[in-house]
Amino acid sequence: MKFGKEFTSQMVQEWQGAYMDYNSLKILLKNVLQFRQRNATTTVAATPRGSLARRVSLYRAFSGLTSRYRASPRKDNEDEVILMQEERSEGNLYKTMFLRSSEDGGEYELVFFRRLDDEFNKVVKFCKEKVEEVMEEAEELDKQMDALIALRVKVERPVLGLKGAQKIHIATHGSASISPESISPQTPPINGRKPGKAPMDAIQEVEMSSEGTLQAEKTPTTEPKSIDRETADKEKTNIKGFRPVSLQVLDHVKINLAPETPVSTLKHVLMRSTSDLSFSKVELRKVEEQMTQAFIEFHGRLRLLKSFCFLNLLAFSKIMKKYDKITSRNASKAYLEMVDKSYLGSSEELNKLIERVEATFIRHFSNGNRSKGMNILRPKAKKEKHRITFFLGFLSGCSIALLVAIAMVIHAKDVLKSPERGQYMETMFPLYSLFGFTVLHMLMYGGNIYFWKCYRINYPFIFGFKQGRGLGYREIFLLSFGLAVLTMAGVLSNLDMQMDPRTKSFRAARELVPLGLVTVVLLITFCPFNIIYRSSRFFLITCVLHCLCAPLYKVVLPDFFLADQLTSQVQAFRSLEFYICYYGWGDFKKRENGENICRANDVYKIFYIIVAVVPYWMRLLQCVRRLLEEKGCMHVLNGLKYLSIIVAVVLRTGDDLKWGMLWKIMAAVSSAVATIAATYWDIVIDWGLLQRNSRNPWLRDKLLVPNKYVYFVAIVVNVILRLAWMQTVLGIRDTPLLHGKALVAIVASLEIIRRGIWNFFRLENEHLNNVGKYRAFKSVPLPFNYDDEDKDV
Repeated sequence: MKFGKEFTSQMVQEWQGAYMDYNSLKILLKNVLQFRQRNATTTVAATPRGSLARRVSLYRAFSGLTSRYRASPRKDNEDEVILMQEERSEGNLYKTMFLRSSEDGGEYELVFFRRLDDEFNKVVKFCKEKVEEVMEEAEELDKQMDALIALRVKVERPVLGLKGAQKIHIATHGSASISPESISPQTPPINGRKPGKAPMDAIQEVEMSSEGTLQAEKTPTTEPKSIDRETADKEKTNIKGFRPVSLQVLDHVKINLAPETPVSTLKHVLMRSTSDLSFSKVELRKVEEQMTQAFIEFHGRLRLLKSFCFLNLLAFSKIMKKYDKITSRNASKAYLEMVDKSYLGSSEELNKLIERVEATFIRHFSNGNRSKGMNILRPKAKKEKHRITFFLGFLSGCSIALLVAIAMVIHAKDVLKSPERGQYMETMFPLYSLFGFTVLHMLMYGGNIYFWKCYRINYPFIFGFKQGRGLGYREIFLLSFGLAVLTMAGVLSNLDMQMDPRTKSFRAARELVPLGLVTVVLLITFCPFNIIYRSSRFFLITCVLHCLCAPLYKVVLPDFFLADQLTSQVQAFRSLEFYICYYGWGDFKKRENGENICRANDVYKIFYIIVAVVPYWMRLLQCVRRLLEEKGCMHVLNGLKYLSIIVAVVLRTGDDLKWGMLWKIMAAVSSAVATIAATYWDIVIDWGLLQRNSRNPWLRDKLLVPNKYVYFVAIVVNVILRLAWMQTVLGIRDTPLLHGKALVAIVASLEIIRRGIWNFFRLENEHLNNVGKYRAFKSVPLPFNYDDEDKDV
């Protein structure tokens, strides 16, 4: 792989504008090379391209085989190509003075060095700003750690015991006192911990020698006697490096634990509870979890910043060596010396900070276990497994084979002309269509992940997936084809039992096949064992719970993104309602008698409307929660959009239930208004397109897909598929070739396809917003607020 492609592949995508523009500098060097080739002498012009540097090297003086470590002879000033200077008055800007601009083609090289200086100053400036930011965050983490250590002391009341020394208690006011009891040679257990281990290294910083031993002087044991505070302070100084923690810091902090459950949220809103510390173990555990996550995110930021510096140093080295190769000069040495002496190459603040963060995390959050701590801070990248590809191919082949088998059974037994066709489409088809909608949505999501990865959209960061835990497109396709195999096997068995005279009497067994499939899927979804991607299943369950309990949970992107997906699964929700009615309230054994208890039930009709409104209602409540927290007028408009959709869905469903002509007119008007609002929001707000003054007419300034017509096609498709509601308003129920239920399923499938297209451009726009703001990390709330910070706010 060429360096340019490798350089691009290893970039932090949200910082790509801050990296050295390697490709543009290569273009400038290409211009230099083309000029030299055009203006070369006749002898040189006859030389094949690419062999000029080699031909010249053939006639240079031999430097010897043992001259590797010999210092190169000092060149005269007349051999110098560039001079480097730093203008401290203008913010440490580095400028290169090109000394050969008077030569033929020198203006091309002059342009190259000017652009090179601009890129270098851009990189140095960005690096300084980011280092200053992380240093400020490190100071804030210091203050948070002081409060955490004090809280640990207050809650656990530890005792520092050293072999051969007296016990040291951490007093309630932050001072150390020595116990009057004599100490036995064996250190007693502390808070249930094993003897011989430090009770909590986080309580006080005890300096370690280079050999790793504790630097503490042994105090000879004496007979028990009463000692005053002055004696205790004198004895305390005998322990080198011991610094008692001050608990007075707890008087100036308040807890900042966000409500995690609906009950705690309601309690926080209704009781207006203060954020004072209660010094409970539960509170300490939550604080430690937040601080652990804060250190993990902070360490990841430091690692990426270090990678940023290294990659840019390597890029400057590569481009200067390429310049020397093209021009046969020796300018890279002087320029790279300047790069090494600059802030980008000489600053050690970042490396030292990384070491301190790792040491602190290992000491305070992994009980001194370095391997465990580093595995948490630096999780291993997820490896692609060949067995996933194998099973993916196997299950996809099985799906195709089962689909062909179903088509052959339907044709061979003439199911479409059977008198039982209407009963089957009214009952069994809605039961199985639930799995079809789910499989189609999973296939669209897997395709989204594939294209997000192709166009380098950082979807794991946007969704908040843990490194190595997010599912790739292969895993998604594997699950979707696995579900498809189960579904089509159930359909095939159901058809076979219904059409075979020998099994036609097994009515209950036939009807229970879909219920068995739902049971299997639910058992797998909620299985607590670490099988079938447990972390991803639990992440999905958590997001669904947050959607259902809106607005009692803080709304983050995965939550409202999932709620948007659920708005495209209205027919799936209605299928679930039919499951409950068909197997719970209705008598599924009487399907052959033509009875349809569910459709004739008034309660079922009411819930038929409610389940269609639930996904949009969740999004409306999420908009209300974001409005209360962020105070943005866009959330008001977004909420009104979903409110208009709710009205349209209710009126359309009323028309579907034949409530009258007035409902038909109201449904048409409300659906038109909701469609216009939703289409505008999709294209302009969610996708960021249709910008008049954009560099790309009627699109946006930055595009990840090189073919612009893709965006226009997506706009047209989105508008057309948004009009699928017209099928309901126009009263199109049946066609000569399609049953009404099949037509509804096709319209629902088109909506799922529209949502899959929407997903790609929505996340592309989110990614570009993060890139524009250099936002490559999620902000982790810290557990403590200091009094002085509250006053500033």
